[in-house]
Amino acid sequence: MSLREKLTRHWWRLQDDLFPAAEEDLGPLSERHKNLILILDTVGVERFLPYAHGLVGRPLAERAAVARAFVVKAALNLPTTRVLIDSLQGDVRLRRLCGWERRADLPSESTFSRAFAEFADSQLPARVHEALIKSTLGTTVVGHIARDGTAIEAREKPVVQPKKEKPAPKKRGRRKKGEAAPPPEPTRIEHQLGMTLAGMLAALPKHCNVGCKRNSNGNQEVWIGYSLHIDTADGDIPISAILTSASMHDSQSAIPLATMTAQRVTSLYDLMDAAFDDPNIRQHARALGHVPIIDINPRRNAALATEIERETKAKNKLNFQTAEDVRYNQRSSAERVNSQLKDNYGGKHVRVRGHTKVYAHVMFGVLSIAALQMMRLVS
Repeated sequence: MSLREKLTRHWWRLQDDLFPAAEEDLGPLSERHKNLILILDTVGVERFLPYAHGLVGRPLAERAAVARAFVVKAALNLPTTRVLIDSLQGDVRLRRLCGWERRADLPSESTFSRAFAEFADSQLPARVHEALIKSTLGTTVVGHIARDGTAIEAREKPVVQPKKEKPAPKKRGRRKKGEAAPPPEPTRIEHQLGMTLAGMLAALPKHCNVGCKRNSNGNQEVWIGYSLHIDTADGDIPISAILTSASMHDSQSAIPLATMTAQRVTSLYDLMDAAFDDPNIRQHARALGHVPIIDINPRRNAALATEIERETKAKNKLNFQTAEDVRYNQRSSAERVNSQLKDNYGGKHVRVRGHTKVYAHVMFGVLSIAALQMMRLVS
């Protein structure tokens, strides 16, 4: 069954069965409520939680309802858990969509916090997102994967990096005849070529620190927190995402991301900006069977920069585009997902601390975007 047939059947089930049943049970539904039903039903986060009833000891608050509430928090761009609880208390439809019949059934704010810590430790939103991508896109061929990173500001103190030890002074004078030069230290990207995905992810820096990046206008942006690196498919569907320290260069996420994405979907083209212009990244993309389309980085080569500028002006004057130029324009899907996450799905409301919790917070937003964008393909 093709992707369109899968999503179309799911959409018909929502329109013909689920929406009418929900309106009969809850009353008239607004577009906001319908979008939430679509996201919650598509995600199915409750399927990934253990059934706790009947176990010995004090029963836990219903974790499935709490997990659905955190999906709602991301989908509605609510800034804090307190605002989420207030919304659940005041909106009976919203509360019943999560799984609570009465206001008195709602857990306390501290219970929500403990449940979120459990979800973060088990990487619940990341596991649900991976399962959603594999179940819907796993058997289809994706045309383009756009790769990019975005800043995630956090409310915590940056970790102070220890000062690097000064290298031993080099021996003065020329080398002796026949004496070979010492080999250069391999870079992180070169190390990654011979590592497993688990090893690559474990080796990436994950502490909070200060990041600096040049934006599209050429201005330097500085922030404290983390960097979120996302692979986005056609249709603005996020396929995979990893969270690293803010100071890590975007290019060091390319090989782990490409490996992770290749385990989930089959794709043809990898689209990356000039920050990813590295022969090892190109080599790894080709080893996966992909065609890398990466903007050229002149790296202080004035002659190459002048040549690129002259070629760009000539193309614009003739209104000429190569096939690679047309495909490269699809990279804007990564920028749209980044802005969606920050503007509408909680990317600017990070109130938790530590890599594990921040990653869980942003992945609830990524999960909501993926579910909604999939259904927009057929709606």
